[in-house]
Amino acid sequence: MADECFDATAVAALLQPIVERHRRDPLRLLQILREAQEVFGYLPRTALTAIADAVELPRARVEGVAGFYSFLHLKPVGRYRILFSDHVTDRMLGSVELMDRLCNRLWIERGKVSEDGLVSVDTTSCTGMCDQGPALLVGGRPLTRLSAERIDRISELVRAQVAVSDWPEEWFLVADNIRRRDVLLASAATPGEALRAAVARGREQLLHELKRSNLRGRGGAGFTTHTKWETARRAPCGDPQGGRYLVCNADEGEPGTFKDRVLLASHADLVFDGMSVAAFAIGAGQGLLYLRGEYAWLLPALHEKLARRRRNGLLGVAVCGQEDWNFDIDIHLGAGAYVCGEETALLESLEGRRGVPRIRPPYPAQQGYRGQPTVVNNVETLCKAALIALRGGDWFAGLGSKQSTGTKLLSIAGDVESPGVYEYPFGVSIDQVLHDCGAGNAQAVQVGGPSGSCLALHEFSRRIAFEDVPTAGAFTVFGAHRDLFEVARNFAHFFAHESCGFCTPCRVGTTLVANCMDKIARGDGSQYDINEIFRIHRLLHAASHCGLGQTACNPLFDTLNKFRPAYERRLRSLDFAPAFDLDQSLSIARQMTGRDDPAAHFGPAAGVQRAER
Repeated sequence: MADECFDATAVAALLQPIVERHRRDPLRLLQILREAQEVFGYLPRTALTAIADAVELPRARVEGVAGFYSFLHLKPVGRYRILFSDHVTDRMLGSVELMDRLCNRLWIERGKVSEDGLVSVDTTSCTGMCDQGPALLVGGRPLTRLSAERIDRISELVRAQVAVSDWPEEWFLVADNIRRRDVLLASAATPGEALRAAVARGREQLLHELKRSNLRGRGGAGFTTHTKWETARRAPCGDPQGGRYLVCNADEGEPGTFKDRVLLASHADLVFDGMSVAAFAIGAGQGLLYLRGEYAWLLPALHEKLARRRRNGLLGVAVCGQEDWNFDIDIHLGAGAYVCGEETALLESLEGRRGVPRIRPPYPAQQGYRGQPTVVNNVETLCKAALIALRGGDWFAGLGSKQSTGTKLLSIAGDVESPGVYEYPFGVSIDQVLHDCGAGNAQAVQVGGPSGSCLALHEFSRRIAFEDVPTAGAFTVFGAHRDLFEVARNFAHFFAHESCGFCTPCRVGTTLVANCMDKIARGDGSQYDINEIFRIHRLLHAASHCGLGQTACNPLFDTLNKFRPAYERRLRSLDFAPAFDLDQSLSIARQMTGRDDPAAHFGPAAGVQRAER
């Protein structure tokens, strides 16, 4: 529908229940925009104006937030919005060809809405379904294990305008694919058991056990969890009415990672127990779970579990009989922004702003959500904290290695026989993991997603540990037949797309790198472009505002150093050769002036003209 179809009075009436439910709070702007889009199909100008008035923000600010997130739309995108996962593992399974097939059958162009306004087809960075791809999202629901036959059936259902809710239910089944269980995935703790154990220990003893465990954050950075909790607990509250906050970072946006999806789908009570344990330790009264937009389909089950916990006294007033402690959990849904996985960008998004990382210090544990002391922990970290509350710090410290205690969940995908989630004690070798998942002909492993490390065959004896190969969980395998240049090129475009645009080095640098990779792919590259990539890598690493820009060239840097022939066989020349033909660009001017003498030519062409004369 066009904006003219929306009457301002009618729009305000439709939006009123949404803004009232969110208490007209400008810090809940993102949630208001999301729900408004569900009503209108997109965000028309009249809706943005009405929302701005309701939350008392400048309209430009509201539109700026709406324009930042890829799952919010300022123009119609059709009744059916189909997004193919564009992660490299989906491409390896034929997602590009399947998307072209669907576009051809629907007679539409990728990225554009059909002439009748019915459907649009495009890509999204990663759907978190790398273990069961190729995958897509339709109406926010994941559809996995795509095939040509299924694509043909989808096109028929769209043309017949069959509601997505009436499509075959088996298409939307998402498997956990748990391949190896250890202490976390094998846990049979009942809901609330870890929280009751924490309360029985008391806050001081709980923090002591956490310190003895040496638990480090499982989001990739590996910061000591006890230090973060202790800092937040002791930090003064700037607002006496505000209190402290506990945030669970479930914005699992690193391509190749899907372990948090499994924890939220099958171990949600352990996640909520971990959140409650952390909140009890620091004295927080409110917990917030920031769920990535691609996992919106998990919301109904998660809300149901929260309701059950409230009925059982595990959330609400006087939790577990503690008269001085009230605690509840709210779920905020993201809207498609990889950078929001960074904890300060996540906090900005929680507060209804664009997800631009903050300058640190102050750190979130000192001044986080709403300016109050805030602990931000990864899903897996909080699950491990719940297990420590149950079984103690010494038990946990006895697992893994001294510097990397406990176990680690790996999301394994790519050229393997058994993709899925594997849990290992820290210290497991790359070779062992490859053997277990059935990767017999691996030439490379990307550990930690695009921002992590690309390991070659001679490095497979290395170990998964903070002191050797750290990872947030992604473990993508590439067989000997794969082109590592195309893998790196896919990652380069991912970073260029996901840059928040705040700082010039990242905004411009990631685009320049993607352009260099495209130039090499076209066969127009030279040694100059290779050198340029290294130069931009140094610049991004030194000058970018946050980790996205600082690590954006990691996959290119690794593959250039370890798989350089994959680049060089595409080069036109190992010497410099400009891709822009200046003499050819002057041909129109020569025609207009009727000149073709040597002085009208530039470069080698001028020499040819002189030689002919």
